[in-house]
Amino acid sequence: MPLFTPLTGFIAATFTPTTPDGALNLEQVAPLVDHLVRNGIAGLYVLGSTGEGVLFTFAERCAAAEAFVRAAAGRIPVIVQVGHESAWQARELAAHAQSIGATAISAVSSVYFKPDSLDALLDTMAQIAAGAPELPYYYYHIPQLTRLSFSMLELLARVGDRIPTLRGIKFTSPRIDELQTCIDWAGERYEVLFGVDEMVLSGLVAGTQGAVGSTYNFAAPLYRRLWNAWQAQDLAAARRYQSQAQAIVNTFKPYGSLAAQKAIMSMLGIDCGPTRLPVRALSADAVAALRSDLAALGFFEWLRDE
Repeated sequence: MPLFTPLTGFIAATFTPTTPDGALNLEQVAPLVDHLVRNGIAGLYVLGSTGEGVLFTFAERCAAAEAFVRAAAGRIPVIVQVGHESAWQARELAAHAQSIGATAISAVSSVYFKPDSLDALLDTMAQIAAGAPELPYYYYHIPQLTRLSFSMLELLARVGDRIPTLRGIKFTSPRIDELQTCIDWAGERYEVLFGVDEMVLSGLVAGTQGAVGSTYNFAAPLYRRLWNAWQAQDLAAARRYQSQAQAIVNTFKPYGSLAAQKAIMSMLGIDCGPTRLPVRALSADAVAALRSDLAALGFFEWLRDE
């Protein structure tokens, strides 16, 4: 397994900046990354669900990955999500990520032709990971999108030498019981990064040391307070901050989760552009209503450093 410093803290599942017509806007990558670094984000997870990775072409994904690695400039780790409906194309994206100096790769399963067994999934992930033999690999578990319900504990227990670079799982599921079981079994051999922002305190209690999420892009000060309260064993304060994070998510979700979050970034002066079809961007009226709802909640005050 490649030598690698464990991922800890809050890792932003980054948005991929676009122009008003949906084209890549690579000039906005550096301002976005600088914003995240200033806010204490521990790493970048690029071209995942939040980054609309599967909606971009192969060439666009390569260009975006290069822009994020270049903008990070070694300041924080960059994990490139390379999942694709074609495992062979995903393997090429993995090779590209290694060639540009990414820190690690991750891949979600194909969702049109789904693996019909855990063995099929492991074989497919092995095919992908082999494209980047020098990079740690994280399997991206997001059953609400993939509709794959394989046990992640069984995946870790059975992988053996099939994927020698496997470093862990990006666990985006509310199954805290399964998360904790995986963490307990994995010990120091594997990492289990939690991917449900509105439950991150539960993830910390279960034993995760790192979390990957979309709201860390714009609510990092709030999550830093949550992390510090947890480290100080001030559970009451940690619960209060988690409740605020839940309130933020519950406020923007009715508007369309991804489109609303990209709109929030623009409200904060970080233009990430609209979502790419078939995900529709918010109308001007919807953006104004969302801003009003967030202001009434206290969202903009919660982002101020104490």
